Amino acid sequence: MTQPTPIRIANCSGFYGDRVSAAREMVEGGPIDVLSGDWLAELTMLILARGRMKDPRAGFARTFLTQLEEVLGTCLDRGIRIVSNAGGLDPAACANAVAELAARLGLNPVIASVAGDDLTGRLDELSEAGVSFANLDTGEKLADLGIDPITANAYMGSWGIVAALDRGADVVVTGRVTDAAVVVAPAAWRFGWAPDAWDQLAGAVVAGHIIECGAQCTGGNYAFFDEVPGIEHVGFPIAEIAADGTSVITKHPNTGGIVSVGTITAQLLYEIAGPRYPTPDVVACFDTIHLEQEDPDREGPDRVRVSAVRGEPAPPDLKVAINYLGGYRNAVTFEIVGLDARRKAEIAERTLFAAILDGRDAFDEVDVRLEGTLTPAGDALDAPVHLRVSVTDRDAGRVGRRFSNVATEMVLASYPGLHLAAPPGDAREFGVFWPTLVPATLVCQEVAIGDERVAVPGPPTASQPFEPDLPEPGPSHAPPTEATRPVPLGRLVGARSGDKGGNANVGAWARDEETFAWLDAFLTTSRLKALLPESAPLTVLRYRLPNLRALNFVIVGLLGRGVAASTRSDPQAKALGEELRAVTVDVPVRLLD
Repeated sequence: MTQPTPIRIANCSGFYGDRVSAAREMVEGGPIDVLSGDWLAELTMLILARGRMKDPRAGFARTFLTQLEEVLGTCLDRGIRIVSNAGGLDPAACANAVAELAARLGLNPVIASVAGDDLTGRLDELSEAGVSFANLDTGEKLADLGIDPITANAYMGSWGIVAALDRGADVVVTGRVTDAAVVVAPAAWRFGWAPDAWDQLAGAVVAGHIIECGAQCTGGNYAFFDEVPGIEHVGFPIAEIAADGTSVITKHPNTGGIVSVGTITAQLLYEIAGPRYPTPDVVACFDTIHLEQEDPDREGPDRVRVSAVRGEPAPPDLKVAINYLGGYRNAVTFEIVGLDARRKAEIAERTLFAAILDGRDAFDEVDVRLEGTLTPAGDALDAPVHLRVSVTDRDAGRVGRRFSNVATEMVLASYPGLHLAAPPGDAREFGVFWPTLVPATLVCQEVAIGDERVAVPGPPTASQPFEPDLPEPGPSHAPPTEATRPVPLGRLVGARSGDKGGNANVGAWARDEETFAWLDAFLTTSRLKALLPESAPLTVLRYRLPNLRALNFVIVGLLGRGVAASTRSDPQAKALGEELRAVTVDVPVRLLD
């Protein structure tokens, strides 16, 4: 029996603000069947909500329309389906805007929107039904906060999109679905997968996870960036998904970047926790993934085959992302150079709070960080260090110019060389991210296509709640004594890091089995805390992925109450992996020669 041709699903967006020309590049660069994209990071929902407070029409990602204007006619001519989560908080409004754009272009596509994820108006009803909305990280109950959420969206799966495609939609826009759903759904639709085709669905989830962040799997943000040709304009990815759920990740020819086992491994480690990756469609087992570089002479360059992925029944609960306004914050940053930098920082901090009535106690929260490299004597000789003082409070006046002006008043009256990294600013409102769960049986997707409204139930689920994987702290015994040489860890090991609510993850991988055997024994939970001192007081979870020659660490609470509330200079932990790779460690000489 002849196997169906794989479906070629292209990505043209990894976040709200990604390269606008990517849609045109993917449509014009070669054959594709589906144009997909991800616009909805956790932070994006808060951004859209704040925009909608000022303009009721601002509930979706408007850059999607800019991209669509360049390609809609060509996509209709070639039969390319468009699947996007750019609907954000208002997929119906996004669909209407697409219809207006199409009319202006003289086109007549079939447009569908997929909703049902917005629970903001249902929180009381769901609470009465017994949903506690307990915070997944802290266990706190939402009702105990006494706050009014501005968004509450369940992460929905693929079957609403499948229903829209079944009904002939040329363009499908959704609200909050999982990032991978815009890839899983076209594959499930094309091949007619059943909702319990766990292995096929898991394979598509993995393919979706790989391409959901756009060029981040084709050489962008890659640890070994010197190996990336044409890094100035990296091409976006394509997933060629077969009927059995296996896939090949590639990109259009003659575009910048590289698709290698390394770039795919890096992206697989992005924003995950344990090996079992739960989604509303299936639990994908990342510890079963097999990666293989295809022969460039036979199959062509930049092709990595992804196979052997196993799946388990979907969890009975859906993740819900709630955002609420947490108050106001402000920060001042002192740039400190030269001798005695540590003592200068101590003087700056002491002087700043001495000039404020009630000092630190004047604010709900205070965070002070000295960032940069000091000599053992406390000097900043090669580059400045930065003393960043952040304050938050429910009262905007307390953290406004009344606070930041104090730093300005210190300029001529404190340590030598005092200057600020930026002019004093005013208070800014911030949001708090609250991850929680809701039973999948209480939420249903709804497809709107023309005058038709279709309720789409979720897939069958496991009978028991999803149990996260148990972390493995690593061996407690000392590695064998052998000749070593001090080198930066990153000379041997790649890393990628990111955010999940208030937690950060950093995945580290080796490029051969011998190096992984050393890494597995060396990089324990306690060792990571020593190498990244910021993580030392926090809970760190370590997971093994030997099939990828990788370890993944989740640092619980590193980002506080989420990206929008974090006071770190890198609030999304994007550079955490590079911080780890920069640390000098003793590496066996046999791995270096």
